[in-house]
Amino acid sequence: MQTLRKDNCSSVSEFLLLGFSSESQVRVALFIFFLLLYMITLLGNGLIITLIYLDSRLHTPMYFFLSILSLVDMSYVTTTVPQMLVNMVCPRRTISWGACVAQMFIFLLLGIAECVLYAIMAYDRYVAICFPLHYSVLMSRLVCIKMVTVCWSISITGALIYTVFTMRLPYCGPYKINHFFCEVPAVLKLACADTSFNDRLDFILGFIFLLVPLSLILASYACIFASILRIRSSQGRLKSFSTCASHITVVTMFYGPAMIMYMRPGSWYDPERDKKLALFYNVVSAFLNPIIYSLRNKDVKGAFLKVLGDRGAAK
Repeated sequence: MQTLRKDNCSSVSEFLLLGFSSESQVRVALFIFFLLLYMITLLGNGLIITLIYLDSRLHTPMYFFLSILSLVDMSYVTTTVPQMLVNMVCPRRTISWGACVAQMFIFLLLGIAECVLYAIMAYDRYVAICFPLHYSVLMSRLVCIKMVTVCWSISITGALIYTVFTMRLPYCGPYKINHFFCEVPAVLKLACADTSFNDRLDFILGFIFLLVPLSLILASYACIFASILRIRSSQGRLKSFSTCASHITVVTMFYGPAMIMYMRPGSWYDPERDKKLALFYNVVSAFLNPIIYSLRNKDVKGAFLKVLGDRGAAK
């Protein structure tokens, strides 16, 4: 049995990624659009990381987690978009077996890390608003480092489970993945074996890595809003709501499509819809994160203006 499985797996040397459209004019337009989106995403998230590093006023737990989120977003889109761009201009849209496995693992690793980071950031806001006097103790540097370590440990474990149980299946052809990268639901459709176990496993993992963090986020914000409503000053309430609004917006954008993708039955598979959903929680959310956080955050805008002012003075 092990020899047969090994032969089945070794017979697959590459997959064909179908992407979005076979029409050359459409591919050119999409190439330009996604290239611009990718460059702006890298620039925006890179700018946030740089500002947080340069401005000592941003050396707080909130911005520490934000810088990690920006780094994850930059890596997240780099896992999929460059491959997608190459496939749009090259007639041979193939990816090797090893590259497909690596892409799947890294994508899942970063996606799960983002899920956990959103929950950590919600807890950070909960402590800051509900327990301001104890904030420096509850969110000390050591606690923040431990949280990030746990985040990456969970992410590596989850990504390994997803990838191993997906790629261990026999793939006997055809090897055409109706997607723009090697995502678990799209690859599972090519397996020449019963995938009902994988469907159940994906639902369980989706519950752990999506629903549990989302529940913690909702619980944190329920406590936050209850605390905000007790603030007598209308200006104070407005400021607190504004601080949390960006996080709520990002969470809504990310979790909705991801839950549809990873927690629905395999029979609901729709490749065209799935590609659009994947774009939303992979590319669009990473693109919007720096815009939402910077435009709605006075500290980040102040740090940016300070950097510009320092450079202007130096000249």
